[in-house]
Amino acid sequence: MTGTELRAQNPIIRDVFTADPAPLVYHDTLFLYTGHDTASVKETNYKMPDWRVYSTTDMKHWKDYGTRLSVKTFAWATGDAYAAQCVEHNGKFYWFAATFQRNADPNNKVGNRGAAIGVAVSDRPTGPFKDAIGHALITNDMTLDQKHGWDDIDPTVFIDDDKQAYLYWGNGSCRWVKLKDNMTELAGPITVFKPKNYIEGPWVYKRKKLYYLVYASAGTKPEMIEYCTAPSATGPWTYQGIIQGNVPNSGTTHPGIVDYKGKSYFFYHNGSLPTGGNFRRSICVDYMYYNPDGTIKPIVQTTQGVAPVK
Repeated sequence: MTGTELRAQNPIIRDVFTADPAPLVYHDTLFLYTGHDTASVKETNYKMPDWRVYSTTDMKHWKDYGTRLSVKTFAWATGDAYAAQCVEHNGKFYWFAATFQRNADPNNKVGNRGAAIGVAVSDRPTGPFKDAIGHALITNDMTLDQKHGWDDIDPTVFIDDDKQAYLYWGNGSCRWVKLKDNMTELAGPITVFKPKNYIEGPWVYKRKKLYYLVYASAGTKPEMIEYCTAPSATGPWTYQGIIQGNVPNSGTTHPGIVDYKGKSYFFYHNGSLPTGGNFRRSICVDYMYYNPDGTIKPIVQTTQGVAPVK
C-alpha cells in the first residue's frame, strides 16, 4: 500500500491511466477495482497488464494500493487484463477477471484460444489474491453464438437476497449462469440473450424490488450506456433507454454502480486526461439519481465529480 491520496476531481485517478471501474462497499469503505492502460500515445490497441485497487471513506481522498492482480496470476492466461469485478461472499473476496486463454501447445507462442474469465480469491479486499481454481471458469469454447474470439469478457457478479450468485458477461451478446456457493463452479447451463443495443460491459444490481442490467451500448457510436430492468435476476428484461451519452475522447465507456453513505454513484471511464485517449483511459464518478418509479435519470457528466461525504 502506497497510501497515495488523489484529489476527488474527474478523472479521480490522475497518475496512471485506469479503466473499467468496479466499486465494492465493504463495511464503511468503498473499494474501487480498475483496469490499467499502459499503451503509449502512439499505440493503436490496448496494453493492459494488470488490475489495481483504490479505496475511499469520504469520496474525496483515494488510497492507492497499486497492482493487486495480474494476468500472470493465472498460469493458464495470456494477453491483456480486460474488465473485472470483485465481490464479497461468505467472508472471502472473489475477483472475476477477463483475459485470454493460452494455447494448449506451450511451444506455440502465437495467438491464444480466445477470451476467458478467471477467478482470484483473497481473505481481504486488497489481497493478496491467488488463482482460485487453477483454470479458467469460462472459456471461449463454452459459448459459440458469437464467432469472434473476444466475446467472453467483462464479467459482473450479482448475489441475490437468497445468496444465489449469478455471473453475467459477454461482448456481442450477454450471457448469464448461476454459480455454486463456492463461487468457483457453474451451477447450471449458460443462457444467452441480447438486450437492445447491447455491446459489452454488463453491470447487474438490485434496488428495492427492481433488478437492473446496465451495459455499454451502440445507441450511437462510440459507446453509450443503456439499461434494462426486470422482476428477477434472470429476467424478463425490459429495455428502459439511454442513461449516459458518449464520453470525451474515448470510444468505450464502462459502468460501475454503487450506493454508499446514502448516495448513489455512477463510475465510468473517459479519455480526458492530457495525452489520454481510446487506449489511455481514466476513471470518473458522478451522481446517479432515480425517478419514483425506479427508472434512472440521465447521468450528468461533470469535471468536478462528487462532493465529500462523512
